[in-house]
Amino acid sequence: MAKQDFYEVLGVSRSASPDELKRAYRKLAMQFHPDRNAGDKSAEQKFKDINEAYDVLKDDQKRAAYDRFGHAAFEQGGGRGPGDFGFTGGFADIFDEMFGEFMGGRRGQNGPSRGSDLRYNLEISLEECFRGKQTTIRVPNLVACDQCHGSGAEAGSKPITCPTCHGRGRIRAQQGFFTIERTCTACQGAGRIIEKPCRACAGQGRVRKEKTLSVNIPPGIEDGTRIRLAGEGEVGVRGAPPGDLFIFVTVTPHRIFQRDGANIHCRVPIPITTAALGGAIEVPTVDGSRTKVNVPAGTQSGHQFRLRGKGMSVLRSSLRGDMFVEAVVETPVNLTKRQQELLREFEKEGDRGRTHPESEGFFARVKEFFEDLRE
Repeated sequence: MAKQDFYEVLGVSRSASPDELKRAYRKLAMQFHPDRNAGDKSAEQKFKDINEAYDVLKDDQKRAAYDRFGHAAFEQGGGRGPGDFGFTGGFADIFDEMFGEFMGGRRGQNGPSRGSDLRYNLEISLEECFRGKQTTIRVPNLVACDQCHGSGAEAGSKPITCPTCHGRGRIRAQQGFFTIERTCTACQGAGRIIEKPCRACAGQGRVRKEKTLSVNIPPGIEDGTRIRLAGEGEVGVRGAPPGDLFIFVTVTPHRIFQRDGANIHCRVPIPITTAALGGAIEVPTVDGSRTKVNVPAGTQSGHQFRLRGKGMSVLRSSLRGDMFVEAVVETPVNLTKRQQELLREFEKEGDRGRTHPESEGFFARVKEFFEDLRE
């Protein structure tokens, strides 16, 4: 009896994409699976035909041969016979896709995994953040063993192929109708075992050691920035590649300045006489210098003076942000008797509407508010 065309078996066109093939196969495999059709010989045969067709068409080389020569391309043992529908392909691919993460990863991913990533918390001051900093850090780490050069084997010996998994790093177990594949417990997925472990590292290929690293902190770096040093994390077991080191930068709060991106804010107390009569004050800047700020007569609390180019460094540029000086008019305390007399004289002599326009305006609005309530 002539074999049915593989594309017809899966119900797809000859131009079907790999994704279309997989979707068609998955739908049919679930429909005709023997577990769902117990005792149905026709469904069992259909399931075999579906697996055979998908096993050929999912492989680019096999598919190309089939498109050119048809079934004749596999009649001399080049393909799978109709009676062989094990789980080495076809449904096993779907099984791995659905359950691979729970069984230790997809098949073929044997070998030791890369080392773990490390985290290092680094605190710097606002001044160091402004200037940038070259610093040295010491990180407890797992590094390659000097005695065995990371192999885990004693000098003069070599790892051998694992006899349990024959170097694959994975083993299969038949559980009823399913074949389950998992990491080899003898070699932990490495595919090799060590008969004579290195005495310095107990066969791990790595030892704990404090590592000294130089770190460059660029000017203008933001609080919470993460710096990645590739390959400076823990070395993997028995020569596996290392992880990365992540440095988390924290900028400590400053006693005088508050940072807002590239700008700096500073609240400066101003004597009431300077605020009333005008004058000049000297304020510090983040670069360690001082600058003069002219205070006009009648300055109120909350007024901000903008000093251009006196703020933080801008990351990866030669620019600087601005500095904002907020005036806080200070009410005098601990007055002498003479000072109190002078203030009372000032209060008697002054025209309150002209010398205190904000308070005069506020209380005028309050008066209007109560008048509106009485109406």
